[in-house]
Amino acid sequence: MKKKKMLAPFLLLAVLVLFVRCFKGDDGPDIRELIIPPPVVLDLNPTLVAEGKEIFRFDTFGDEAFWSGVLKLDKAVLGENNGGFGPGVSPNTALAVGLKVDVDALPQSVLDALAAGAVDLDDPATTAALLSLNAVVGVKGNFNDSGDLISMGISCALCHSTVDDSFTTGIGKRLDGWPNRDLNVGAIIGITDNAPLADLLEVDVATLNFVLNNWGPGRFPAALLLDGKATKPDGTIAANLIPPAHGLQGLEKATYTGWGDITYWNRFVAVLEMGGQGNFSDPRLNDPVKFPIAVKRGAFDVMVDEDLVGPKLEALREYQLSLLAPEPSEGSFNVKAAIRGSKIFQHKAKCAGCHPAPVYSDDELHSPEEIGIDGFEADRSPTGQYRTPPLRGLFAKSKGGFYHDGRFEDLDAVIDHYDDHFDLHLNSRQKSDLKAYLNAL
Repeated sequence: MKKKKMLAPFLLLAVLVLFVRCFKGDDGPDIRELIIPPPVVLDLNPTLVAEGKEIFRFDTFGDEAFWSGVLKLDKAVLGENNGGFGPGVSPNTALAVGLKVDVDALPQSVLDALAAGAVDLDDPATTAALLSLNAVVGVKGNFNDSGDLISMGISCALCHSTVDDSFTTGIGKRLDGWPNRDLNVGAIIGITDNAPLADLLEVDVATLNFVLNNWGPGRFPAALLLDGKATKPDGTIAANLIPPAHGLQGLEKATYTGWGDITYWNRFVAVLEMGGQGNFSDPRLNDPVKFPIAVKRGAFDVMVDEDLVGPKLEALREYQLSLLAPEPSEGSFNVKAAIRGSKIFQHKAKCAGCHPAPVYSDDELHSPEEIGIDGFEADRSPTGQYRTPPLRGLFAKSKGGFYHDGRFEDLDAVIDHYDDHFDLHLNSRQKSDLKAYLNAL
């Protein structure tokens, strides 16, 4: 008995040390494990995942027919001094509009030259050289035997990948699934010969370019090519934030308004938005009042001789489902506040009602009235509702704001909105703790 009494203080001390280590994250479990359950990890086919990775990063689905054949993007990139038109797109210009460069695609000799300042980053010919190395994330250049750029297309990675800036700003290792909130899609389309696009939307080129130049970084309105609505009822430009392609495990509904599942949306984007050569059918789009541009395009029933999209969708989905939402770095949130915030999330704030773990989304559709916002974007979709977004990895999709259109600048604004909408009566300490928990997800 005496020995047991003597051991008791040491056992208690050991427990306390382990407890402290858990909180610090030193040689013990991550604090997130104590308040956040592990993510859903699916049993995926590794062969399909590998195939899907290549598709996600490099496959254009034959969309060169649109980007080069219609918009002449290749000529705009080359510039008049290299056989194209306009000033061309230099690497500095490309980086300025949010394009990213994959450092792993660059030979050591190129990296050394970049580090030494021996590469002309103001010459569009350098951009063509980067394209020949498959180094520009999400952009595919095609070259003839003489090494001349003859066409260009885009892949999923253009909008749904970025880099970690490990070499320099805009140049680093790929982060697949992360939304590229630096990418200025409107500015990129604006340098092309976009008269055919203006004709489709039944506006002049000057009007189209005004709209394109006002989308801003990280935004693209997918519904514009279906309903032609360039502005919201208040007159501001309508452009949604590019969503992430990671953290989709356990979800069926894709997009901000839940048009369909992941495979449906991949086909939709590949055919109707990217201009890929594939089949697509959705009778809901055959509505001349709601979707006049879709009807004009025949977008509700697209049939091609060779479907370059459909056979790749299974592997593409498998790869996307392998991309877990990234975890916040140690020290990026207040641990003790996050622990308190987890209880507020579950109980007083009632967040878990629509954002239950482990997915942190109920994968359901909700009316605009339920979430206390206008129905403009919901009404542009066949569902007329908004899908509950998953909350894991919020830090990776915070640039540009929150909600589909970035209407809430930060998490404080989101919390204040729901505090008011649901009459939660959270005090400042509770709001701060809730924010800490959200930052820990």
